[in-house]
Amino acid sequence: MARPLLKLQRYFRRKPVRFFSFIILYLTAGSLVFLHAGFTGQTTGNGHDPLTPEGANGASDGHGFGLIGRVFQETRRPTRRYGPLWLKSTTQEATERGRGGDYTSSWNRALKGRNTKDPEEGRAKYIGCYIDDTQRRALRGASFFDYRKMTVFRCQDNCAERGYLYAGLEFGAECYCGHKIQAPNSSESDCNMECKGEKGNVCGGANRLSIYRLELSQESTRRYGSAIFKGCFRRPENVTMALPVGAAIANMSVDKCVDLCTEKEYSLAVLAGDSCRCGFPTPRFALHEREDEELCQHRCPGEEFESCGTEEYFLVYQTQVQDNRCMDRRFLPTRSRQLMALASFPGAGNTWARHLIELATGFYTGSYYFDGSLYNKGFKGERDHWRSGRTICIKTHESGKKEIEAFDSSILMIRNPYKALMAEFNRKYGGHIGFASQAHWRGKEWPEFVKNYAPWWASHTLDWLKYGKRVHVVHFEELKKDLFTQLKSMVLFLGLEVSEDRLLCVEGQKDGNFKRSGLRKLEYDPYTPEMRASIDELIKTVDSALKRRNLSGVPEDYRPR
Repeated sequence: MARPLLKLQRYFRRKPVRFFSFIILYLTAGSLVFLHAGFTGQTTGNGHDPLTPEGANGASDGHGFGLIGRVFQETRRPTRRYGPLWLKSTTQEATERGRGGDYTSSWNRALKGRNTKDPEEGRAKYIGCYIDDTQRRALRGASFFDYRKMTVFRCQDNCAERGYLYAGLEFGAECYCGHKIQAPNSSESDCNMECKGEKGNVCGGANRLSIYRLELSQESTRRYGSAIFKGCFRRPENVTMALPVGAAIANMSVDKCVDLCTEKEYSLAVLAGDSCRCGFPTPRFALHEREDEELCQHRCPGEEFESCGTEEYFLVYQTQVQDNRCMDRRFLPTRSRQLMALASFPGAGNTWARHLIELATGFYTGSYYFDGSLYNKGFKGERDHWRSGRTICIKTHESGKKEIEAFDSSILMIRNPYKALMAEFNRKYGGHIGFASQAHWRGKEWPEFVKNYAPWWASHTLDWLKYGKRVHVVHFEELKKDLFTQLKSMVLFLGLEVSEDRLLCVEGQKDGNFKRSGLRKLEYDPYTPEMRASIDELIKTVDSALKRRNLSGVPEDYRPR
């Protein structure tokens, strides 16, 4: 026995052999631990595996939204029960109802958001704790899970970006979105699990949702399956002219009206009490004067959780039918001798503005450059030489005196530098609709980018104001806020007649193919105090230059004012 041990001792005394032997043993042990964890993994407390996407077991929502975001597995659930301080009281009201109970109060609270337990927080109001069934979800829109970093705000923000009216958190790590609540409420004590990424805040419980009603911004798009919610509007004066197709539908619901108008190939589905009307946006029914949604809160006969409007106040949805009144585009019939620039700092919305101008005018836009990806997406003027005279205006990011003076007039797009810099950084490292990686944001690339590009944001505007022969200024933020009016002024500046029907068509198809999704937002502020101090001074400089030209200064959301 001694001789084998002696040989083994001499073997390990050789340093290189001993080193590699230890590495092999270490890796083998790690592999065994990993395999063991895989075989002993547990399912979540709400009855489904955290790595199983919604829909894999038939529990997907009926509108085809799949699992979004990354899913992180954890092998053990916390045993501690959490609850928000403001929910603790000496008495607990048992509000949980059976599945066959009366949901009237739940329906009213869900539509009106009249829950006084939680003060308004940011752009969301707490509605209450609701029962969630894995086979029949309370919120049936998009969903995503994050078993490490889920927070209340992150869930609310993602649902708001996709246009949903409600955001619900479950089991501390799961986020569900929806346009209506399709379940009864439960006892507040059932929502008792702390958010995985946020200590002190509650994110639902086992099969229980903490639901918030979102205060959506004007540009947010609220979806109902494949349809887009447009709002509540007063009945037009000549309803048969404004909305030519109408029908009374038994057991009216949003689905039935949307299906009817889709089948008839109209882009608007309008619910007017027990009847459904279809049409296109026109000056008779332009969808510009929205009414309070409470005026449209008349329950649908065929679906107790939905509102169907009234005879005087219509609920309007946009179907998937394409409005073709603004889709035709062509080159100018005769070559123009006047060169019109569409000038902007990179990341200020130039590509989006080109999309809007092409739809509003019916003519292609050109470019000082050539971008094959833009050409392949339908910008056919991209391949033309910028002096060809066949396009209505020419995209350019140039800011030198010689380059500016080559144009006879220009539309100058300006955007908040904080947003423009981030958009251009994403484009530079992720493409037109992609995103820069975390490594780029946290590495040396971002500080270097801000150092070089922020001064250019200011000098670009200053140069065009100084050397431009005839300049029409458009702020990106104002174009988003009031697209019809701003785009109308751009068409007039281009020297063309305005077609209101065409502009209304553009409003329904304003996003185009190059809208970057808002779901992958940074979870921290990438700007340092030093960066902000420098950029704020640049904003003041641009604001002063605009006012010296008797133009309005930068919009309110720029900083500082």
